Amino acid sequence: MRVIWRRSPISAAEVIDELSQHQGDWHPKTTRTLLTRLVKKGALEYEPLGRVYVYRPKVTERNCVASASRSFLDRVFGGALKPMLAHFAEEKELTKEDLKELWEILEKKGGKK
Repeated sequence: MRVIWRRSPISAAEVIDELSQHQGDWHPKTTRTLLTRLVKKGALEYEPLGRVYVYRPKVTERNCVASASRSFLDRVFGGALKPMLAHFAEEKELTKEDLKELWEILEKKGGKK
């Protein structure tokens, strides 16, 4: 999806080329299957231009990230935010800048009920 968000409109061949250059382990057939599934799920739309399909996103990156985040939180942590934050804080190396940004976000949210 990031390739499509960044380079839309884009053909399947261009997606395959981009992934093979930067993510070397993507097989062309796997990429085409993924594009087909994303169309079926409503994340992408396509337009045939001759013998080439040109893909465009139907969802924004922001909305997609929000939906995937909610799904992950629900599946892995039963919807509980505190255990997820604690897990990542313990498992991931955080810089002082990371901690500062997190505190700022939490302080902003602190006033909301």
